[in-house]
Amino acid sequence: MIPARRTMILILAALAVCAAALVALAWRQAHADAVVRRAAITLADWPAGAPPITLALASDVHVGGGAMSPARLTRLVDQIATERPDLVIFAGDFIDGHEASTARAAAPLLTRALRRLRPPLGTVAVLGNHDQDSDPSRVAAALRDAGAVVLENAAMRAGPLAIGGVADAYSRHDRLGDTLRQLRRQPGARLLVTHAPDIAPALPRDTPLLLAGHTHCGQIVLPLLGALWIPSRYGDRYRCGVIKEGTHTIVVGAGLGTSLLPLRLGAPPDIWLLTLRGASRPATNAGR
Repeated sequence: MIPARRTMILILAALAVCAAALVALAWRQAHADAVVRRAAITLADWPAGAPPITLALASDVHVGGGAMSPARLTRLVDQIATERPDLVIFAGDFIDGHEASTARAAAPLLTRALRRLRPPLGTVAVLGNHDQDSDPSRVAAALRDAGAVVLENAAMRAGPLAIGGVADAYSRHDRLGDTLRQLRRQPGARLLVTHAPDIAPALPRDTPLLLAGHTHCGQIVLPLLGALWIPSRYGDRYRCGVIKEGTHTIVVGAGLGTSLLPLRLGAPPDIWLLTLRGASRPATNAGR
């Protein structure tokens, strides 16, 4: 009995050490700099003669959460600025929590940090479910004070792009039809941005690109088991990364902050740098 009991104690101790190591790793990953991911996307409706542009996509900042101190927020914004994108897009959830008091506390921090961004084509943002549930007017005002354009079921032009911002579907503020009508009045290659990617199956053929966040790429993703929870009715379908579905491309970022617990495992914070361009045209022989 004594050897068996000793063996059990050793096993439990080893499991406790492994669990502590995993938590430490997850804490470190949640507080790390963002992984910079890159992709090139060709858009068939790219304006003739327009050069490619680089777009930075970030989401889920979650100011007020345990993984997003003011110092880390500044560091991440500077990381985006260092890449010198032509355009910056934030796909929602700027604050953490669902209380108006959180939005009040987060607003000046957001404004101060995001003012550091000065991309040539501007900064565009949509709100997420945390923003909508707390004080969306205050969050939007903080973003505008930082120089960002907030698109909520609205559209605008930015260089060669026509950008439509669809309000968050997770909190049921989305009006995709209204946004598309406005988008189609804008010249340029069409792009939609929203917080939760679940609107993807409803995209029409003339809107080939959707940028989103919300899922945190699962936030805690375990070997063999996968993501513990994905806040999407489609499960793993729009969990993370560049997803191709027919003529559509959906890009879902992991976000920068965390929700519920200040931990990440197997789903590090990220920033997407997307090179957008038109299709190359075959060379013609003018001598014939």
